[in-house]
Amino acid sequence: MSTPQGPEESRVRRRVRVTSPRTSAARRPITRTGTREIDEQTRLGQVYMQSLIQSQLRLALAVIAGSAVVLGGIPLLFALVPATRTFAVLGLPLPWVILGIVVYPVVYVAARIYVRNAERIESEFTEFVGRE
Repeated sequence: MSTPQGPEESRVRRRVRVTSPRTSAARRPITRTGTREIDEQTRLGQVYMQSLIQSQLRLALAVIAGSAVVLGGIPLLFALVPATRTFAVLGLPLPWVILGIVVYPVVYVAARIYVRNAERIESEFTEFVGRE
């Protein structure tokens, strides 16, 4: 049980301030990270974002160009080699097989290549910006 304190005892108690022994140590200067530059929309942050966007744009254009060459070559194949128009595969005309079956794996592979490389670009960007 505690004993009731009188007015004299309450005046005797003093607050104790607890501090770290390192409070007098020099503080580290605040370093500006790339993420802070981007968040605060500084000129350097804008340069970082423009480089990311340009990298992704180059990748997108490369994948589109590659897909256009492959898929655009199909009509060219039919125009330049007339025998392909009448050739049959498993009883189906070759143009039907190419346009109905082969095109989809080509588009799928192009999409996978794009996604894998876009994720690589973003992870490299995140690692670079976070490292500074």
